[in-house]
Amino acid sequence: MYSTILGHEFIIINSEEVAHTLLEQRSVAYADKPFFSIMKLYGMDFNTGSLPYGDRWRQHRKLLHVGLKKEASREYQPMQLQKVHQFLQNLIGSPTQLSTAIVMAIAYGYDVTSVEDRFVTKVEHLLELFLQGVTLGRAALLEAMPFLQYIPSWFPGGIYDRLARDCRSVAREVLDDPVQYVKEEMAGGTTRQSLVKKLLGKYTDKDDMGTSEYEETVKEVGATVFTGGTETTNSVIQVFFLAMVLHPEVQIKAQEELDKVVGDGRLPDFSDREKLPYIEAVYLETRRWRPTVPIPHPRITSTSDVYNGYYIPKGVIVLTNVWAMSHNETRFPDPTSFKPEHHLSPTGEILEGTAPHTFGFGLRQCPGKHLADQSIWIAIVSVLATLRIGKGKDSTGCEINVKPDFTSGMEVHPKPFACSIEPRSANAERLIRASNKRE
Repeated sequence: MYSTILGHEFIIINSEEVAHTLLEQRSVAYADKPFFSIMKLYGMDFNTGSLPYGDRWRQHRKLLHVGLKKEASREYQPMQLQKVHQFLQNLIGSPTQLSTAIVMAIAYGYDVTSVEDRFVTKVEHLLELFLQGVTLGRAALLEAMPFLQYIPSWFPGGIYDRLARDCRSVAREVLDDPVQYVKEEMAGGTTRQSLVKKLLGKYTDKDDMGTSEYEETVKEVGATVFTGGTETTNSVIQVFFLAMVLHPEVQIKAQEELDKVVGDGRLPDFSDREKLPYIEAVYLETRRWRPTVPIPHPRITSTSDVYNGYYIPKGVIVLTNVWAMSHNETRFPDPTSFKPEHHLSPTGEILEGTAPHTFGFGLRQCPGKHLADQSIWIAIVSVLATLRIGKGKDSTGCEINVKPDFTSGMEVHPKPFACSIEPRSANAERLIRASNKRE
């Protein structure tokens, strides 16, 4: 699909086949990112996902690869398991955000103990300011009329200056403060293993890398993991809870598989994954049914190209419609329904090629996809093994019917909905509490 908006040419890719050809097989030509003034204005241009294709982006990816490649990601599995067990405990007590705890432990070796944690509230404030100020409409308007960024906050229309100033200030703190925590812990010999510790320790003594420029890159990489890995993972887990409220039959079938394979004498772990195809299908369907990033960050062509006789000029903005790919009726019959069977053969085995492309394509795939995959899967399987998710009840004891409703924007998540969460059995509750005592 081709369109022109405010003088900019756009190509929207709705087909998985086209995306594979252009973004995977010809990845270099489609690896660049358009520059949006609003990202720099709001102090958010540090994010790896928005960097143009070039040396700075390569340095980011190199550092991210050190700690987030598939083999390195497995090192974090014991910690992810520990955080999930704490999450289960919190669900039958006072909930905290699972993905935030995991991401902070991975990025900085930091333990999040409450939702009021100083680092957590800081990044939540940053994302709130960013999402409030940075919309596609405002970004396009600023590109068309750059002078808007110079209108002072006290003047009518000066929202860019006011919000941007606040956002830049908080972004600087999100970049600096967690890394300062790691450096202080390293100096005291008490720091835990983390991505930032690994990066600081790996190069800090080398003349060519032990510079303020390198440290700034480490800060940007850490903040990318922190800000980017929290909201999307949380959103997927929220989608899972919503799906279980709406489809109790799926929950029952998944728990039957768990009871058969894992039993009730222990909690599931990563070694069980290949033996749980229906759980895998539930996980894949959660990502497919309601993609949390329906249209990922835009790209821009760095050179001209030709596809099926169509000329694609240099400088065209390319959007990937993950929503359309995930709701292809030919591939996923009845695509708006939550059906794990979309990913299963008639004999109950996982079908190849049905995994949704929620982590992106080609050179601009999410660098933390392996960690996110592990975090979401272990959360889903652990919740199903120990908890029963159902409809919430009103003050009279009647069930509250839930109608799926989602936010809009670049990242979407379910709007608040009523649900009940309780242990599947007294034994399940004992396992949860015992796992936290051991850890």
